[in-house]
Amino acid sequence: MVSHTRRHFILQAAGLCAALASADVAFAAPPLVDENDATASLLGYRAKASSVDAAKFPKYHAGQNCANCRFYTGAPGDTAGACPMFPGKSVSADGWCKVYAPRA
Repeated sequence: MVSHTRRHFILQAAGLCAALASADVAFAAPPLVDENDATASLLGYRAKASSVDAAKFPKYHAGQNCANCRFYTGAPGDTAGACPMFPGKSVSADGWCKVYAPRA
């Protein structure tokens, strides 16, 4: 039979608190891509597709944004989501970059 002492209980409670505190950090959303980031600049990323310079990026057409790009993995209705072009970061659902490819 296992003896449950006050010391055992306190150690278990401390472990549970530590696990819950670290779980909150583990599920935190990745940071948003900064438009001035080197990769973002290289790919012409804009957090708002409506601010894309169409003269500089003739591939851009109104209505294109990260939310309807095949690479965007955010859920419908999310304001941001993951994109393999920017590992460890989130892109704005309203964003755009020159790697844009429409969903099939």
